[in-house]
Amino acid sequence: MESKHPKGLFFLVFTEFWERFGYYLMIGIFFLYMTADEKAGGMGWDNATGADIFGTFIALAYLTPFMGGLLADLKLGYRFSITLGGILMGVGYCMLAIPEKWAFFTSLAVMVVGNGFFKPNIATLLGNLYNDPRYRANKDTGYNLFYMGINVGALICNFVAAIMRNKIGWHGAFVTAGIGMFLGVITFWIGMKNYKHVDVRKEPKPEDKPFIMQFVKVLITGLAFAVAGWILPNAIAGKENEIFTIMGSQSTDAFFMFCIPVVYFYSSIYKKANAEERKPLGTMFTIFIIVILFWAIFKQNGTALTTYAEYYTDREAPTAITGVTKTFGFSEELAATNKEVSQVDEQFRKIKGADGKPIKCMDYPLYFKNIDSSKMPAQGQSINLVNTEIFQSINPFFVVALTPLIIAFFAFMRKRKKEPTTATKIAYGLFISALSTLVMVAAVYVTNNGMHKASAWWLIGSYGVITVGELLLSPMGLSMVSKLAPLRLAALMMGGWQLATSIGNKLSGVLAKNWDKFDNKANYFWLNFALLMFAFIIMMLLLKRLNKVFHEGKEN
Repeated sequence: MESKHPKGLFFLVFTEFWERFGYYLMIGIFFLYMTADEKAGGMGWDNATGADIFGTFIALAYLTPFMGGLLADLKLGYRFSITLGGILMGVGYCMLAIPEKWAFFTSLAVMVVGNGFFKPNIATLLGNLYNDPRYRANKDTGYNLFYMGINVGALICNFVAAIMRNKIGWHGAFVTAGIGMFLGVITFWIGMKNYKHVDVRKEPKPEDKPFIMQFVKVLITGLAFAVAGWILPNAIAGKENEIFTIMGSQSTDAFFMFCIPVVYFYSSIYKKANAEERKPLGTMFTIFIIVILFWAIFKQNGTALTTYAEYYTDREAPTAITGVTKTFGFSEELAATNKEVSQVDEQFRKIKGADGKPIKCMDYPLYFKNIDSSKMPAQGQSINLVNTEIFQSINPFFVVALTPLIIAFFAFMRKRKKEPTTATKIAYGLFISALSTLVMVAAVYVTNNGMHKASAWWLIGSYGVITVGELLLSPMGLSMVSKLAPLRLAALMMGGWQLATSIGNKLSGVLAKNWDKFDNKANYFWLNFALLMFAFIIMMLLLKRLNKVFHEGKEN
């Protein structure tokens, strides 16, 4: 009996399994590492700085794929690009283990370039496998399986990160991420014979040959715009002893300035396309713009929701949970390393500990500022807390658990010829994702705006709901590009999907940077709800036109 899926799927899934293992291990502790005190081995930055760097990094990591996709399409090929990208990312993860600022920022640059080569091309290679008429009808299912498989890596990695961080330290966790990435490259090469035949560079049409020069021009212009965005606002304002920015930080100004020529580059592709290509390109670009708001909310799992898990969620656990717990011994020496204790000193003075004595803020880590006074440990007592990064495994757990159900549901609908189009699935994904923010609104109200610890079930519930939305949106976006993109521009259009993700990722950092400015945290989550509902409404208004293009593509 002939398989419904190509053999190469297995090796590509496990390549991405290891890539996601390394990436999410690193990203799960990245914000915590930046905001941890220097005495605890971290960088010692405040939350706003950490959120800004976090948002900039994940934005750039998804911005460079448009470059890597174009180079793979026209020059390097997919297999070489994937290999180069994987090696660079592995090196970058290992460099984070060096506790120096120069190594920190150099490693980020290396990882950004590596991701640019790796990310768009492995998804394109998978799409090429499904262009075979034997497998074409199962392309959506193939991408769902791909998405589920790689999330197993994202699920496991945070437990490994907790063990390595507790037993060895930050550097041990980062090196482990690097080793995972190198294993991914090895896996990719073991399965080479299964996708070698689809790594065929498409010979560009005569009008496409200037693309390389245009690419160079876009890159140079983008860098010039980024430098201008970093320098000019402050220079024009002429303020002394402070930095003036347009969008909250120099990195944000520079990023969006860089995006201007990149967006223009994609719009020029649409303008130069023939009549046959314009409709599918226009549909893709429309959905690219709309889903930016999804990523702006979804990617706050590494910043705002990590902060909520760190300080607002009850993380006490049984001592039996070994390797994922952290023991605090309460002493003035330990508390002195907490740079935020002065902000809550007055609140602590009103609480009495288990020994009946008034609590001094300096004696306790910030986690205990909103704990029930009856649970406040006595001086010198230890308590086990689940590592914050473990909460990052909730989303991939739901991806793995729910993907088979969603595949089965749409298979059921397909048999009855009632399966929604890819665009309709994306619209539903936006609406369901909006509902997840309401779970957090409820959590804030139940805990009296963080005056009491929230049950971990609130975060679990929110992650569960948004994961359903994600499964209707993210793998469908990859499938959409594979279905609609002209073959000669397949990887470049995959890079366009990553560009939309990049802009959304940066906006997630912009939003999270303002977390501390919201006295009522419910309003922060209401804002997220409004943004997602806005995207959903726009998608629904355009849905009939978008679906028409998908139906035409299916007929062709």
